[in-house]
Amino acid sequence: MKNKLGNLDDHLFMAIERLNDEGLTAEQIESEARRADAIVDLADKVIENSRTKISAARLFAEHG
Repeated sequence: MKNKLGNLDDHLFMAIERLNDEGLTAEQIESEARRADAIVDLADKVIENSRTKISAARLFAEHG
């Protein structure tokens, strides 16, 4: 499976690398910035979902 929580760091760092490319034009930088914003927004949702799952598992473990 390609989409694991552990792969999230890879995607975020790839976005940083693309933004750090000194050969990008202003338009490309703007496009990559929008793309990075979208990736971060989705990453936040994935992390929030994982936190919810962890909280549910803790509640179940503590209270059955």
